[in-house]
Amino acid sequence: MARYKPDCNYIYDQLEQMFPDAHCQLDYGSIFQLAVAVMLSAQTTDVSVNKVTPALFARYPDAFAMGQADQKDVEEMIRSIGLYRNKAASVIAMSRQLVEEYDGVVPNEMDKLTLLRGIGRKSANVILSEGYKIPAIAVDTHVHRVSIRLYLANENDDVDQVEKKLMKQFSKDRWSRLHHLLIFFGRYQCSSRNPHCEDCPFKQHCRYLKGKEQL
Repeated sequence: MARYKPDCNYIYDQLEQMFPDAHCQLDYGSIFQLAVAVMLSAQTTDVSVNKVTPALFARYPDAFAMGQADQKDVEEMIRSIGLYRNKAASVIAMSRQLVEEYDGVVPNEMDKLTLLRGIGRKSANVILSEGYKIPAIAVDTHVHRVSIRLYLANENDDVDQVEKKLMKQFSKDRWSRLHHLLIFFGRYQCSSRNPHCEDCPFKQHCRYLKGKEQL
């Protein structure tokens, strides 16, 4: 039997129809603040991050201010989100790196970004795509799950493999938009548990439903 090959144009067009307003849901006023918000969003929701960043950014608006922050103070301001102690330490250390190495400016190159404290490849891709408008695909848990369910990647692929496969299957001018579309689809339609399969345009070719049929 021939292996099923997903219709990427169909998938993209359907996602665009479903979520025409898909966008980054983190609130920020500069690329530095975007970087901090992305770091804080690890293993928590954007909504939770947006609740703590207004006061945080009012007190520490840039790398110079954040680099001089007292860690206990930052911890107290972000206490409501997960891993707040580690995140506070990382945000301050990252800010000091920016001041010492880049005069407080967030770099726009993957290699430089991933050398910053607390910035991995996923976070770097968000900064490049959202902050600098450089085509990139950030693979978070939603993008990873949805890509596998829609046969855009294999079941055992890690996030790096999924990123490479998405970049290969979709044209470069669609990468950044695709990132947001897949996140919205995974967040609001194709959730990890109890996805809304009944009105999904991709239910005929879905690993999740195929797996349930075999139970």
